[in-house]
Amino acid sequence: MASRDPVADLRRIAFLLERANEATYRVRAFRSAAATVAGTPHEELVERAQAGTLAKLAGVGEVTARCVSESLAGQEPVYLRRLLSTEGADLPAAAAALREALRGDCHVHSDWSDGGSPIEEMALAAAQLGHEYFVLTDHSPRLTVARGLTADRLRRQLDHVARLNEQLPAGFRILTGIEVDILEDGSLDQSDELLARLDVVVGSVHSRLRDDSARMTRRMLAAIANPHLDILGHMTGRKVAAAGAGDAAHRSVRTRPPSTFDLDEVLAACVEHDKAVEINSRPDRLDPPKRMLTVAVEAGCRFSIDTDAHAPGQLDWLGHGCERAALCGVGPDRVVNTWPADRLLDWTGAHG
Repeated sequence: MASRDPVADLRRIAFLLERANEATYRVRAFRSAAATVAGTPHEELVERAQAGTLAKLAGVGEVTARCVSESLAGQEPVYLRRLLSTEGADLPAAAAALREALRGDCHVHSDWSDGGSPIEEMALAAAQLGHEYFVLTDHSPRLTVARGLTADRLRRQLDHVARLNEQLPAGFRILTGIEVDILEDGSLDQSDELLARLDVVVGSVHSRLRDDSARMTRRMLAAIANPHLDILGHMTGRKVAAAGAGDAAHRSVRTRPPSTFDLDEVLAACVEHDKAVEINSRPDRLDPPKRMLTVAVEAGCRFSIDTDAHAPGQLDWLGHGCERAALCGVGPDRVVNTWPADRLLDWTGAHG
């Protein structure tokens, strides 16, 4: 029987574990093994598989060695087959239609801040999922716990993305962006000069989430009125219990109540300034709650359905957001990432 590609099988397993929000150490084991196997000559892998010494390679354990042996023998690894057999049920029709309409993802992180994978790895995974683009939105400087990008690091990232876009598969591109902190006075945590250079700006509150309603409302209204902001990220800041340990950046906080603010005022400002409300698809966020999402639909808001992905497999979480959006009556015409990239950029450009 012809050999399978053990590197592809290991990476596929890692992707599926990420999508299932499994523990980071498990994902890392398969990605580390894939890196080791990719750097080992095929003949040596075959010899080690026959001698039972694959696990002596650095970064390869007993479980990953078994997967490599099965792959080299032309068999779909049992571990992979089990993951594929336990995938979730198909989305309901309305949610599936919305998912099909999405062309990209406006909230994605890389290892430049608190993500776990290089930009190019995230981009290739997105392209394989059928995305036409994603917006790279690593964190801004004040969020030091997430290795937020200083102005100099962000400038270097912009140059790096420009080079990457020349090498990526045809039909896919990375759009430049940031998840910028909304500071206590409602200002945005990056210079106007740099924000103006970016394709898309997602603004989120990450600090003083328990501020009283009046203070939080003023803070959010100031940010929404800022011409550089395009999308209001995970609006309430809540965290909900989710199956699996998730990635390291989101594992420390298991639950957190939503912030309080004047919802009607905030939504009215989003409509007035033509800013989008994010429907965050992370299983540990699912923000905003459905009751708020329904109010946002009635208020006439635009939306962006995003993954807030910190690893390649998490890029396939869009279905979570689509299911909630469909339940609350969000149609594709209201979702900015159903648009081709050029139309999205025309919309964000009009804000500035």
